[in-house]
Amino acid sequence: MEFAWQSRIIDQNKHRPNDNRSPWQVDRSRIIHAAAFRRLQAKTQIMGIGLNDFHRTRLTHSLEVSQIGSGLLRHLEKQHPDFTHFPDPSLLETLCLAHDIGHPPYGHGGEIALNYMMREHGGFEGNAQTLRIVSKLEPYSDGHGMNLTRRTLLGFIKYPAFINDLWHTIPHHDPLRAYIKADDWRPAKGLYKDDQETFDWIIAPLSSTDKQRLGQFNVIDEFRSKTNFKSLDAAIMELADDIAYAVHDLEDAIATEQITLKEWQNHALPALAQVECDWLVHSQLTERLFLGSEAHRKDVIGELVNLFITQSSIINTEIGFENPILNHTVTLAPCYQHLLDTLKSFIYQRLIRASHMQQIEFKGQKLIIELFEAFACEPLRLLPETTANIFRHVQQQNGNTQRVICDYLSGMTDEYAFKTHQRLFSSNN
Repeated sequence: MEFAWQSRIIDQNKHRPNDNRSPWQVDRSRIIHAAAFRRLQAKTQIMGIGLNDFHRTRLTHSLEVSQIGSGLLRHLEKQHPDFTHFPDPSLLETLCLAHDIGHPPYGHGGEIALNYMMREHGGFEGNAQTLRIVSKLEPYSDGHGMNLTRRTLLGFIKYPAFINDLWHTIPHHDPLRAYIKADDWRPAKGLYKDDQETFDWIIAPLSSTDKQRLGQFNVIDEFRSKTNFKSLDAAIMELADDIAYAVHDLEDAIATEQITLKEWQNHALPALAQVECDWLVHSQLTERLFLGSEAHRKDVIGELVNLFITQSSIINTEIGFENPILNHTVTLAPCYQHLLDTLKSFIYQRLIRASHMQQIEFKGQKLIIELFEAFACEPLRLLPETTANIFRHVQQQNGNTQRVICDYLSGMTDEYAFKTHQRLFSSNN
């Protein structure tokens, strides 16, 4: 079974004399050298705060997620010495480094725009795009992306069901209304039906019962459903991402004065008062974040990261999966999960949802819709040659040509998308 998880969808027979890397180390190398990974340096982690050399990009965020993920894995291995199904450190590092490469330009604004434009063609979602990039789009192999190992690909799948099934009510948009309503077009989190062949290959070693259970989902609102399960590897990566988002993005927001002491006192402290956590009582959190030196802030940020890492553990899902990497997941002690959720909620409500941030997202959303409409109008005229050739091939196969346009736009950096829009629409050029 272990051999099956190390296998790749095609055997490329690369000439690498004396290459003593493990399969997981090869995967990590392919991620690091991928163009999609390098593009993360041109995408800010939080829209609108790239005003100085301190702010985090999606690249530096991914490096921090990788560092936190490695810390989680070391802690969990020490805490559970008899558990033999942990991911290899290089495998987990690969997942953490590449978890954001599917995110489009302009953050959630771009994601909403692409999902709207793909509403009749399978939708768009950042995590689904990550799998598509590593398994199909990145030009390392002929049509199979980076040709990564099966277990690595499984680790990228946070939502193992198809958007077509999860997005059960697609909203109606009145074409006479100039702009779309963002909340109507937030994507269902799943995979593209276009990538079903890849997904079927990834889960092939699982039993039929495990395959059925893995794809289970529940309705969460009038539009969407959400999957219930993921692999242990994906769960560790997701927790590392949550910690980086809650802690390091908070650090960025304070350092760039996007969040003030007054906002913290008015909105964060009342919520934190509801968290029963011994560390909070003695942490002097407010003073060290806002009133001390940068060294004090760095120190308390490090404490928070260490706190979440050391309060994590592996549990049995009690669902009865036959495969152990599905039947186990990572969890935080309830009070520390409450603390993490509170910090995440504060960042989301006071920073991400702030009006000036939403205005930036709205601008990007509008820009991406206009780009999509232009390329969809005359794709073979406007798309660059390589993408136009892909479009022509998919068209000949009666495939989903709109996905080709979506792939092209989602791979852009913010600046490249802006310059392309200027070239197409600005009268100043």
